[in-house]
Order: sequence, then structure tokens, then C-alpha cells
Amino acid sequence: MKIAIIDYQLSNLFSIKHALDYLQVDSQITSDKSDIADSDAAILPGVGAFGDAMKNLQNLELISVIKEFTSSGRPFMGVCLGMQLLFSQSEEFGNHKGLDLIKGQVRKFSSKGKRIKVPQIGWNQILQKDKQLWDNSPFKNTLPGEFMYFVHSFYVTAGETNAILSETIYEDIRYCSAILSNNIFATQFHPEKSGAEGIKIYKNWLSLK
Repeated sequence: MKIAIIDYQLSNLFSIKHALDYLQVDSQITSDKSDIADSDAAILPGVGAFGDAMKNLQNLELISVIKEFTSSGRPFMGVCLGMQLLFSQSEEFGNHKGLDLIKGQVRKFSSKGKRIKVPQIGWNQILQKDKQLWDNSPFKNTLPGEFMYFVHSFYVTAGETNAILSETIYEDIRYCSAILSNNIFATQFHPEKSGAEGIKIYKNWLSLK
């Protein structure tokens, strides 16, 4: 299996590459459309602002490549900002359209009358939403309530509730922290920064394909 780690100049590329190297998986960091199109699986990572990310994807002519790739049924994974970009739109620094591969919006952590510390940085739990979905996902041998590593100020509200794989609670806000929709799997947290349990998620993602 050859995996493309999509480089759109706003990504946590090398930590993911190191995780795949550890698993002895053939992967390459690339923004080349042909390399991505010819890969067996692809990962969309990311840290930074939603609007900048979509602009970079457009400038690099990668939007159509990603959409064609996901429609082909091949395994596709989003991580952190890479998960958020899969959704319809974001309210981060204005309103920005996303890839719209999954219906839903990206919102900022906020609560009426309460000051919330953002970004969320550190370890938090992933909570099981649906046992059957969980057991047939890359979380298949991850215990519900396991701790993963998060760094983010915005979160996803998924319109496709049957795609919600896990939820997480931060400052009394319960939000979607992972999704699984057909061949698209994505996490708000960073598996590659979540120790042995996170590496296991990458291994499971590969073994399910």
C-alpha cells in the first residue's frame, strides 16, 4: 500500500510520516496531483486557519483531486484541521466554505456567560457514540474513554449524525471528535501524538482496508 500525505503548506506532516515509518508503511509527503491520484490511500493533515488552508488547497489545485480520490472509495483520513476541512463550512475568522464531503459546520468554543480557555491543548477522552460503528472502525480495539492528544480552538458539529464515531467533552461542550463516513475517517485529535494508542489507530486504519 502506498499512502500520500497531502502537503498544502499548512500541515503537521513529519509527525504523521514518522508514525507511518514506525509501522513500516510506504508513504510520501506530496502536493503533486498525480502522486495523490495514484496512491492507495491518502491522509489530509493540518494545523492552522481554515480559510488559509482552503486557499492553499485551491492554489495548489488539490480540491478536485481530493474529491475525486474520496469518491473512488479508497481510504481517506483527515487529522485535526484536516478533519474540519472535510465539512461544509467554518466560522473561523469569517465564513469559509469547506470541501463539503460531509455535511456540518466548524464552530468556535464558546459558552454564554462563561469564559472558555482556548485552544484546548492536551489530553482528553474520546467517548463512544455508537458501539457497532466503533467496533467496525479504526477504534475497534480502543477502549471507549481512552485519552488522546488535542490542540484546537474550533470544533465540528456534524450534520450527518450517523457518521459521528466519537465525542469529546471540553468546558461542558460535547462535540464530535471523530467521524467515519464510508471510506472517509477523520479525527479532531492527533493520533500520531497520542502515544501507543494513537499509533494503534493508524495501524487499525490500514488493516481495515
